[in-house]
Amino acid sequence: MPDYRLIPYTIESVTDTVNEIPEGVKMIQAPEIWAESKKGAGVVVAVIDSGCEIDHRDLKDCIIGKRNFTDEGSQEDVTDSSGHGTHVAGTIAAIENRSGVVGVAPQAKLLIAKVMKQYIENGETSYGASNKSIIEAIRFCVAWRGPNQERVRVINMSLGGKSHDAELHKAVQEAVQNDIVVICAAGNEGDINRGGDCSPVGDELSYPGAYPEVLSIGAIDLKGKFPCFTNTNLEVDLVAPGVNIMSTYNNPEYATLSGTSMAAPHVAGATALLINLCEKKFGRAFTEPEIYAQLIKRTHALGNDPKLEGNGLLTLLGPCAVTAGASPSVKLKEPALSHS
Repeated sequence: MPDYRLIPYTIESVTDTVNEIPEGVKMIQAPEIWAESKKGAGVVVAVIDSGCEIDHRDLKDCIIGKRNFTDEGSQEDVTDSSGHGTHVAGTIAAIENRSGVVGVAPQAKLLIAKVMKQYIENGETSYGASNKSIIEAIRFCVAWRGPNQERVRVINMSLGGKSHDAELHKAVQEAVQNDIVVICAAGNEGDINRGGDCSPVGDELSYPGAYPEVLSIGAIDLKGKFPCFTNTNLEVDLVAPGVNIMSTYNNPEYATLSGTSMAAPHVAGATALLINLCEKKFGRAFTEPEIYAQLIKRTHALGNDPKLEGNGLLTLLGPCAVTAGASPSVKLKEPALSHS
């Protein structure tokens, strides 16, 4: 049985026809900084997930590489039988082509790493991954170089498990030490573990999202309210849209899904935008802690318990500034109790 699973999510609706900038992309103010950030051009985001529909019309031109880490199919076979990884990929970087959907960073490139495969449990289909496959995928992303020596700057993992694994934690740390921003879904066990109580008092931990080195992303709906499912704990860094999120899918071509799995890729795409925006302004490469700091500067505190919202809702408009005298090797991970 798998060590890690796709975090349970809800399929709200599916369709073959759509032409829009999704509401979640607009909610975090991505279009407002597209011009300054070159829409993420040149930034590579790795999607460690269930694979991807690489021939999807909104995705085929942004995929720079792929690798299968499961024991199903060839090394190059990243077929996505669940649709989950395809949905995540679209939120990050679906291209502008006058139809379909547009991602947060529509000119970023995607490196697809398939770690999830299909299992049958108690007569029902589920998707999971081994510790080994996720660890191999992370280390592949660290070592990967593109045709023009591009490297991975961001990793998105919308997956989770209940148990800490020392080797997985080490792989995450290695990625961060190589200045890769690792973004994970916080998890969708909130309402289950609290017996239907939506108050933000729980400590639902899902790994790797609970590791302090990653950005753990909770969900908020498009009206600014928190869904009961979003995990609450003091490792949550910020929240992003995760309810009724329209994105690419495999069959049919588009779907509206809900879960912290949908919130995390909003932040992954936003990170690609901020890398371009800030590195252009300062004329140098940013370290992982510096990129983390830029994200946290662009949060709007909503007045809730930090276990629920961390530093607040991601809102991308704001200055790109580095605090004078700050050490780029120091990264503060405790959520802010107040945010001005």
